[in-house]
Amino acid sequence: MAQKEAQGVAEKRKGRREPGSLIRSSAAACVCAFLAVYGVGGEAFTRLWRLGFVASFCTKLSDTVSSEIGKAYGKTTYLVTDFRIVLRGTEGAVSLEGTVAGFLASVLLACIGCLLGEISVPEVLICVIASQIANLGESIIGSSFQGKEGFRWLNNDAVNVINISIGCILAVLMQQILQNWQM
Repeated sequence: MAQKEAQGVAEKRKGRREPGSLIRSSAAACVCAFLAVYGVGGEAFTRLWRLGFVASFCTKLSDTVSSEIGKAYGKTTYLVTDFRIVLRGTEGAVSLEGTVAGFLASVLLACIGCLLGEISVPEVLICVIASQIANLGESIIGSSFQGKEGFRWLNNDAVNVINISIGCILAVLMQQILQNWQM
């Protein structure tokens, strides 16, 4: 924390999260869990809800790990919108170190989801791809809109909810497209 504060990239409240942050970050997973537990749509949809559940957490973990590793160890950070070199901690900035760490975190969590029987082996790949696309989208949103005039409401929590929801929805849509394509 001292290193992040010295570099000016530490989050407010020394990184402590409020209960609302936890609720917002887990909203997509909670919706999927509710739909799966109550069997909404039958067995075929229950598989999709379980996939969305795992994908939402893969997205959140990947985002958090890439952000923290990037801020702490990123050698060079770029804006994804124009590849301009910017300071660590800049909204929408990415680094090779953070991106690789986030990718590996997503792979690890998706594999754990598979080992626990929540998703299948092919769905591991879907979770990882969806989480990485969502995180790229979050970087674009962060660099293009967050904190800008007319988007003051778009704070870090709002961007996280959008990111996690995109990861969840993308995974479900990708699975549906693959199923329909195989028929």
